[in-house]
Amino acid sequence: MTSSASGAASGTGLLGPGWAGSPAAAATGDDAFLRALLDAEAALTRAHAALGLAPAGAAAAVTRAAADTGGFDPVSLAERARSGGNPVIPLVADLTRAVGREHGPQVHRGATSQDIMDTAMMLVAHRTLGPVLDDLGRTQRALARLAVEHRDTVLPGRTLTQHAVPTTFGLKAAGWRSLVLDARDRVTAARDSLPAQLGGAAGTLAAFTAFGVRNAADLPAAYARELGLRAPALPWHTLRTPVADLAGCLAFTAGALGKLAADVLTLSRTEIAEVSEGSGGGSSAMPHKANPVRATLIAAAARRAPQLAATLYASLAAEDERPAGAWHAEWEPLRDLLRLTGGAARDAAELTEGLRIHPEAMRRNLRRTRGLITSEQLAARLTPVLGRARARDLLTRLARRVHEEGRDLGELLAEEPELTGVDLSGATDPEDAAGAAGVLTDQALERA
Repeated sequence: MTSSASGAASGTGLLGPGWAGSPAAAATGDDAFLRALLDAEAALTRAHAALGLAPAGAAAAVTRAAADTGGFDPVSLAERARSGGNPVIPLVADLTRAVGREHGPQVHRGATSQDIMDTAMMLVAHRTLGPVLDDLGRTQRALARLAVEHRDTVLPGRTLTQHAVPTTFGLKAAGWRSLVLDARDRVTAARDSLPAQLGGAAGTLAAFTAFGVRNAADLPAAYARELGLRAPALPWHTLRTPVADLAGCLAFTAGALGKLAADVLTLSRTEIAEVSEGSGGGSSAMPHKANPVRATLIAAAARRAPQLAATLYASLAAEDERPAGAWHAEWEPLRDLLRLTGGAARDAAELTEGLRIHPEAMRRNLRRTRGLITSEQLAARLTPVLGRARARDLLTRLARRVHEEGRDLGELLAEEPELTGVDLSGATDPEDAAGAAGVLTDQALERA
């Protein structure tokens, strides 16, 4: 396989436009994983040296050899990983050879393959989540601006696909922002708690005392400091809380952004046209189209994320002190989940920063039901006059006539003898109140 084929194998994003070219794509590619694996190995030797368990020269030699990722072939590592079931085994052989005879024995000292693989996964996640948090920050700031600017921009609220009562676009934007802030908090908490992994063959730390360390827990702590990760309370080879927490925060983030995208997709339909993307995508067949591509890609990520998280949750049921299959099943879904969520966060920032709002379309849509959208408020104002049951019956009957006769609700209310002289407009200025006949004037509708 050529190097170009290697790039394709690691994922160029040909079938993943939602994450292609994003910071998450760069942070989760094969080169990034190779970098994390080498960083984990170099940090282990430095931790040994920091505790006086290895010569300082060994730490320098391993770090120097690990710094050159060009000296390691991902394709060869992938092919040789088949014999042992993971890429760490061939990587250790190559790194040991690169370090040389004098300090080669200090490579991977006391560790097991899962120690390095788990630690590398945590490093990749930590490096990916930084840009994700940056994009979530951009998104929430854009939504805060929209919430303030459109706090009085009225549009139809919709329930079960139908017009319900008026709401404001500012409230919708504030709701989207609330979800983004929830996602940000979850991602921050997960990132801050990502631990290193170092337990040895069966998670007992037993081999470390043979190297001369008095307290075996000192080595995992020193290892975590070298990596900038949290020190583990226990080896977590089969205690997969860190992975489950990652799965949860990433799936929630994709879903939270998916809610925003779902609303934009609905509101940008041709027949609704209340919002539009700032830079809509084109169609290969229809030149007139400006498709909501950013929202579409976010929606696609939100649909895939729960199933990927489910695989990671299933791996919690890991047998013994080292599972056969459960640990291995995590690698690709976690990478996919990081990529999808990272791409969705990137697209959400671009979407919200360029989102166009069309208040005139919102006002036009408010009138589509010929005033029926104010029925909830009218029922509340009619109840003291007619009683609750009578008010509901009257509005139900008039709603039927609105649909059948194509007339406005205000006209029909004005013809009801029992409402003569009753002010239902909600106006505070007597000159603005036009009685029952004026209940659904443009001014009254704006007040509603």
